[in-house]
Amino acid sequence: MSDSVAVGEAVSVEVDGSVGVITLGDERRRNPLSTNTMRAITTALRDFDDDPRVRVIVIRALGPAFSAGHDLGELVDRTLDDERAVFATCTELIRTVHEVRQPVIAEVAGMAFAAGCQLVATCDLAVAGRSARFSTPGVRIGLFCSTPMVALSRAVGRKRAMHMLLTGEVVDAETALDWGLLSGVADDADLAGTVRELALRIAGSSARTVSIGKQAFYRQIELAEAAAYDEMGETMATNAMTCDAQEGISAFLEKREPVWTDS
Repeated sequence: MSDSVAVGEAVSVEVDGSVGVITLGDERRRNPLSTNTMRAITTALRDFDDDPRVRVIVIRALGPAFSAGHDLGELVDRTLDDERAVFATCTELIRTVHEVRQPVIAEVAGMAFAAGCQLVATCDLAVAGRSARFSTPGVRIGLFCSTPMVALSRAVGRKRAMHMLLTGEVVDAETALDWGLLSGVADDADLAGTVRELALRIAGSSARTVSIGKQAFYRQIELAEAAAYDEMGETMATNAMTCDAQEGISAFLEKREPVWTDS
């Protein structure tokens, strides 16, 4: 494992074998997503995207919270352009999660509220400890969670998203799993190991194939069914022409383990 390297005031990164790890470290303040923190996460994601060693990315946090959401101090007594800049930075981070070639897994210990919940909903996969809690409580302070709503509504559906958004109620991990906000739940003590096992399982596949699949998923998900089949038929045809697809098919037919070249 490489040494942890700070990329922002409250963010550090490391490469653990084939897994890139981004750690939020402002645990005293419950890891708020300040502008600087969001920029640091975005930078880390892009750096990992360019690193051929990294096949999966994990976003985790220290302390009792994954993230309590935006740094509210940045939203008081500011100009409209200042406010726009904060949310534009957040949108850039969210888009980057989907744009990088690697699957991004949220490892959620503790609370994930507001923009923290948005980040969880955005990640390709999300595994939480059983004590984790989720909420979009902005309505209670007069600032509706409109940007978190984009990711949340796509993860849990309209009625459940509106319930969370209109009430600000806290949802436990098992409910979040049932609703589709999470892809898995683990005992708190086993969370890190469960996420690492998942990351390594994904990392064992062809990086080229995984990247093709991730990008294809987000292209087709908002298309009408007929258009999605047209788009994905072409995607599978071009995927089948890659070296790794030919190797994987041949290995299956020959009853041997494939040797990936990520090409």
